[in-house]
Amino acid sequence: MIVLGDDVPVIVERKRIKNIYFKVNEDGNIIVSSPKYVTDREIDKLLNSNIKSLERMYSKFNKRKDKKETVMYLGKELDFIEYKDIMFQDNYAFGPSVNAINEYLEKNALSYFQERLNVYIGYYPNHPDFKLRMRNMKTRWGVNNRSSKTITLNTLLIHHPTSSIDYVICHELSHFKEMNHSARFWKEVERVYPEYSKARKELRD
Repeated sequence: MIVLGDDVPVIVERKRIKNIYFKVNEDGNIIVSSPKYVTDREIDKLLNSNIKSLERMYSKFNKRKDKKETVMYLGKELDFIEYKDIMFQDNYAFGPSVNAINEYLEKNALSYFQERLNVYIGYYPNHPDFKLRMRNMKTRWGVNNRSSKTITLNTLLIHHPTSSIDYVICHELSHFKEMNHSARFWKEVERVYPEYSKARKELRD
């Protein structure tokens, strides 16, 4: 079965469902999910009566297909190029997939976070000994746990600009002095990182 100017194959999948659904799969085929009792002739009539909707679906598919895949690294958009090994060169990120590159960046982010921490730690002379850790967090960019003496940063920060990473680091270091978010706390953040409001807004957008 062919539609849209005899160019697009249609694959019919009969299932235990009550309604008929259309979608375009990754190969550019139109998939029709249909109840088992619906005939090919009925499906063909339905396709022809929904040509406009199918054209819109296929147009969206083509736009997604033509859009370049990119990797965000330290706030910079890198064009993805498929390659067996992960490497970075100029404005390109090479690797097996975008997901594989993102996982690699997040897994190896701690050394960069430590590098940025070292820039600001001297502004907090009375801080206790603590460990820097990282993990993927859904709702927070950083956590200061005074009881366990750890600062934990969200691994996803590695995709954001250095300014955002620096702000979160100063935010968590300031909690050693002020554990709440009072006016005194924000004054402490501002003392070390005057542009904190801008960086904070960028993380929210």
